[in-house]
Amino acid sequence: MFYKFSAINIRGKEISMNEYKDKVVLVVNTASKCGLTPQFKELEELYQDLNNQGFEILGFPCGQFKNQELENSDEINNFCQINYGVTFTIFEKIDVNGENAHPLYKYLKSEAKGFLKSDIKWNFTKFLIDKNGNVVKRYAPTTLPKKIKKDIEELIK
Repeated sequence: MFYKFSAINIRGKEISMNEYKDKVVLVVNTASKCGLTPQFKELEELYQDLNNQGFEILGFPCGQFKNQELENSDEINNFCQINYGVTFTIFEKIDVNGENAHPLYKYLKSEAKGFLKSDIKWNFTKFLIDKNGNVVKRYAPTTLPKKIKKDIEELIK
């Protein structure tokens, strides 16, 4: 279950996913130097629109796709703040595929497989989790955050 996992946020603090109980959560693997990086703007808009209704976004920087993520937490955090005004939670850089994949991502991929296999294929793959910690849906990297808004609103009701 989603709530049994934890991860280290961008400031080095361990955060239990249990803190997101009774909330709808969108988990996204992010990158700062990707053609899809402008999705940060829509993600932040979505977060601003729905956060007060029990919605959270968790961003997990990852450099596994053509090394499109900055090297350290300070650089990543500054990039997100300065360029996109990100206020949702960003975690430390992780692996999402392979033997060193973060346990949360191993779980997410097992619950919602991709188009042919479970591996994450690119930056900005999104997982939607309901208020009970169930993985409801997986979205392709090219699915824009605004296209997910209706699904989120349904789960918030």
